[in-house]
This record gives sequence, structure tokens and C-alpha cells, in this order.
Amino acid sequence: MVQHEFNGLPCMSQIIRVLVHGASGRMGQALLRLAGERDDVQVVAAVSRSRIDSPAWLAGGELANAPAFDVAIDFSLPAAFDAILALCVQRGVALVSGTTGLGEAQRAALDAAAGKIPLLWASNFSLGVAVLHDLVERAAQALQGWDCDIIEAHHVQKKDAPSGTALTLGAAAEQGGATPHYAALRAGDIVGEHLVQFTGLGERVELVHRASNRDIFARGALHVAAKLAGKPAGSYRVRDLL
Repeated sequence: MVQHEFNGLPCMSQIIRVLVHGASGRMGQALLRLAGERDDVQVVAAVSRSRIDSPAWLAGGELANAPAFDVAIDFSLPAAFDAILALCVQRGVALVSGTTGLGEAQRAALDAAAGKIPLLWASNFSLGVAVLHDLVERAAQALQGWDCDIIEAHHVQKKDAPSGTALTLGAAAEQGGATPHYAALRAGDIVGEHLVQFTGLGERVELVHRASNRDIFARGALHVAAKLAGKPAGSYRVRDLL
């Protein structure tokens, strides 16, 4: 428990117990490091493919032995995803996942699980991108008939194009009635830039998000995990938990 003050009086708020699944990856390591900067979450287990000599670390095959937790944050691989989803459903706890490359059957399992637990899957956990989704949908609704172009830029190692974030921004534009067109750039060490452009006769509206540090994605995942724990069952978006 963590003690805070409200109107000058002490009050108690519960610490959210977090299990990090895929803890040895880039996102997993960032989650472990940044969780230590918060007083509202505590990592009670870290799960990776192989066990590290630490009481809090578990190998994937030991997942069933994980201590009690309130929410799991999963940035693993499709082959490991089914196990963490099944464990969260079994224990009735929340799941936040950013694992990409899921198959159709796994997507269907996500939809089914949302009827039993609070669940959030996202391609991007930046809080700024979550706001951008909302702005894009509203702009598309207001600017009917305008051209909509989405231009994204990432580092040279990124293989997929358009990016998953660009596609979700395109989905937001489509929800507002626009037909998006995509362009992708791969150069240098760009973390991630997304421009959504609406063009009409004689004028243009540009909505832009630029990421300069990958920690924003881990911070966003921790933010939504703390908000999601204890929510009613359902499928949530990052923007729902801002």
C-alpha cells in the first residue's frame, strides 16, 4: 500500500501488482526499469523464454507458478501469447498486450477473452498517438470529401510498411468517413513519425506525432495497465484510459 494525502488527510491507495511477460526483450527491459520510477505499480514477476537467476524471474514454462498479480503486460512473441492470455482468463485479471503478428485464431481468442476480463491490445502505446487517433477521426468527420494521406517514417531496420500505427490511424480516418492513402520512409535511426494530412481546395490540415525516445511506449503501457486493473471485462483502447 502507498500512502498519499487528500485535503491534508492521509489516505491509502492500492499498489497494482504487475507481471511483465516478455521481460528480456527491449520493451520488457524498459518496463522493468520504468516501473521502478512509479509508486503505484510493483513488478511481482518477470517472464522470459529462459529463467534468469532471480526470485522474480520465471521461464515461460513456469508461467502457471506466477505469484498473484493484478495485470499482465505482454510484449512477447505470437508463440508465447496464448499462454499469458489463458492465464489471465483463468485468474480473472487484466491483460495489456502489444505483441504483434498474431494470427486469426489468436485475434478471435482476444475477442472471446474480452467477455471475461478487462483487455487492451494496441499497436502503439504512446499517449500522444492515442490523442492523435481521436483527432484524426474528428477531422475526417468534419472534412468530408478532402484527400487524406498518412506519411510515416521509421528506422531502417523496420520491415513492415505501412507501420501498424499508420494503419490504425487510417482506421480512425475511415471511421470518420475518409479514404486514407499511405506512404512510408525508412531512414537512419528514426524512432517513429506519423503525419496525417487532410487536403482540400486551397488549404491543408496536418496532424503530426513525433517520437524521439522509445521509453514513451513503455510509459504508456504502464499507464494503461495501472488504469485497466480492476476495470469491468471488455475490450479497451489506450484513448479510453487517458
